[in-house]
Amino acid sequence: MESPNPLRVAWSILRALLVARPRPHGTGGVDHTGLEPVLEALSQGGTPALAHVEDDLDRYLAEAGTVDPDTLTRSEALAFWLNLYNAGALALAARAFAAGADSVLRLPGGFDTPMYQIAGEHLSLDAIEHGKVRRFGDPRIHAALVCGSVSCPTLRHEPYRGDQLDTQLEDQMRRFLAAGGSELDAATGTVRLSRVFLWYGGDFTRPGRMPTWLPARSDNLLGALLPWMGRSADWVATEKVSVEYQSYDWGLRCSVG
Repeated sequence: MESPNPLRVAWSILRALLVARPRPHGTGGVDHTGLEPVLEALSQGGTPALAHVEDDLDRYLAEAGTVDPDTLTRSEALAFWLNLYNAGALALAARAFAAGADSVLRLPGGFDTPMYQIAGEHLSLDAIEHGKVRRFGDPRIHAALVCGSVSCPTLRHEPYRGDQLDTQLEDQMRRFLAAGGSELDAATGTVRLSRVFLWYGGDFTRPGRMPTWLPARSDNLLGALLPWMGRSADWVATEKVSVEYQSYDWGLRCSVG
């Protein structure tokens, strides 16, 4: 499976940065229970379950279109954008599955075509990720966003919610690294990281500048990841280790961790 064209990805990110910066300043919240049946179905049946939850996804996405995220609290707004992106990525994966495609990349324009109208803006998945979510300056979001592919993080069994968001994101980071996002080889002194950290490592080392463009130095990146590396953190912190990056499998898969 070929990866996305790097030039096209860069151009899509540049366009995404033209959308309005999120400026949540309200006191409101959002009910995300409409996403629960989708997550429950996926936890039981995996990718094939998408065929049975498209109506639920469409209903959730339609309800999201009635929300003005800037009227929410900051944590509620970030939870809103995370859930919206993931629901949109699942809808994309459902289309790929129905078409018999082996990857979301088989659907032209799936990530860069505007499909969602939120508070008067027409947004693509790329615009939501790079123009909205990453602008909150929290690199933990990279363990929360899914793309309907084998190598992306797994979904939670629950939607993201503003009043639980910090705990949820902490848990996601630990789970992502423990479930293959960080593979340790003590014999060779090598840490093999998910390619997500190659693409977005600068967000972890320079979160105040998110979304970042320049890649992170491997030693700085490892230092930034230590809080979520569990029992292996001491070994990584005290040993001289090298960093390699895993290949990324874009094969179609949606799963709940």
